[in-house]
Amino acid sequence: LQDANTLVSKPDDLVMILQHVRKAFPYVERVTSYARSQSIARISDENMARLAEAGLNRIHIGMESAADKVLEFVKKGVDKQTHILAGQKVKRAGIELSEYFMPGLGGKALSRENALETADALNQIDADFIRIRTLAIPEVIELHRDVEAGNFKPLGDKQKAEELLLFLEHLHGISSVVKSDHILNLFQEVEGTFPQDKEQMTAPIRTFIAMEAEEQM
Repeated sequence: LQDANTLVSKPDDLVMILQHVRKAFPYVERVTSYARSQSIARISDENMARLAEAGLNRIHIGMESAADKVLEFVKKGVDKQTHILAGQKVKRAGIELSEYFMPGLGGKALSRENALETADALNQIDADFIRIRTLAIPEVIELHRDVEAGNFKPLGDKQKAEELLLFLEHLHGISSVVKSDHILNLFQEVEGTFPQDKEQMTAPIRTFIAMEAEEQM
């Protein structure tokens, strides 16, 4: 349903749209929407269940981080508890959930917090998918000006690897599928299902961190 925060629409309107999609395209197996946590948090459980019944069966949420200090710095407009509330609401409705984590978003100052707080939130949500989206800083965004001003110190590749490893090590009690499905990610092979593939996912990161700098390059 478009490439934006479709769930900002009124539930009645979305139900009507979903019913029309199902009628017009009865062979469609999946209807997906992007959504913001704060939009979902405002929707009642009853209306979320109605959306699921009408055919919305996957939602992608750009969590990026669940560390309140990081969220405040990047002006995300949401806090950790709202991320958790929204994720749990989607799961209760029986809708598949993809959550995105962004290694590096806290910079050097908040790297550890970014990993640990996000892992803690995702442990409470148990999303169907956790998708890795490593931070990139193009010149046109405000964060680039923070880098130039010395207010944000980006992580190097080794530090990003260490943050990703810390994040994965602190995921527990979940059955999420981890996907490293983006070209910006250093480790395309960090994919698998919790808990059984945890060692398999962390092994290439450990190998990389143990390498000499020239070998890492």
